[in-house]
Amino acid sequence: MKFSRQTTLRSHVTVTGVGVHSGSQVTMTMGPADVDAGFVFVRTDPEGQNRELRAKAGAVVATDFATVLGDRQGVMVSTAEHVLAALRGMGVDNATIEVDGSEVPIMDGSSAPFVAAIDRAGIRQQPAPRRYIEVLKPVQVTLGQSFGELRPYAGGFRTEVEISFTNPMIGHQSYMLDVTPDAFRRDISRARTFGCMGDVQQLLKSGFARGASLDNSVVFETDRVLNPEGLRYADECARHKVLDAIGDLALAGLPLIGLYRSVRGGHKLNHAVLSALMADRSAWRVVEAEPAVSVRHARGHADVVGGLLGGLVPVYAPDVS
Repeated sequence: MKFSRQTTLRSHVTVTGVGVHSGSQVTMTMGPADVDAGFVFVRTDPEGQNRELRAKAGAVVATDFATVLGDRQGVMVSTAEHVLAALRGMGVDNATIEVDGSEVPIMDGSSAPFVAAIDRAGIRQQPAPRRYIEVLKPVQVTLGQSFGELRPYAGGFRTEVEISFTNPMIGHQSYMLDVTPDAFRRDISRARTFGCMGDVQQLLKSGFARGASLDNSVVFETDRVLNPEGLRYADECARHKVLDAIGDLALAGLPLIGLYRSVRGGHKLNHAVLSALMADRSAWRVVEAEPAVSVRHARGHADVVGGLLGGLVPVYAPDVS
């Protein structure tokens, strides 16, 4: 599905599951939002008191084992990346995400249940042109052995991810993708979060992974996958890192036109690269889709009118970071 105008959900849709780190039962409802609203989280439980928070880079308060959003009042919602990846990956621009707890439900560890929920809700166009953040020059970040960069890319939004783990069942993997709704649904949405059995006890001692199980995580021993059904893709770990990157970079506030590359990355690196881009105002500009131009639909091109930057025009806009 391709649009030159902004989009939102047609109706509300609810999913229920457990928080992978909290272990608590959580209900989440996605619904329509106004033009230019972006993705807005709402805590609907008594503790949250209907607090609202726009999902943007400046709202990130932690990135240890998930992307955690908050404000001056404290943590708002954890593990936001998978639902954000589904919304951005499926071409939704504006949505409310109501959560009755401090964590988005992990579901099966992928974005596929959220994609299915978006399908149930439907997507509708709105009476305003779609806007993008176009990367104008390379921005690079190195964190220890991890490296990430955003650079110009005329084809839309592309991700190139490399991972390297000492566990031989994971090892070195890489995955590259030009992100479109069709490609996200087919190649990325079903890739699950993963971990090694040897790390479980340390995670539990640190207060994480209390809701993790073989129902929502791929777990590796040194010589086998513990999940009875095995892997969904031979390179499922690299694909899930792409999924995480799409969700974390959705915190730009608008869809990106550029290439994101990470080596040995994760949430911390994704956020650092996005923050570095937002901090350098000469490295990006906001561009607007021309509504009258037809849209080319082909693998290898992101959701860009005509598939090229020629279908976009610069606009002046407030800070979207």
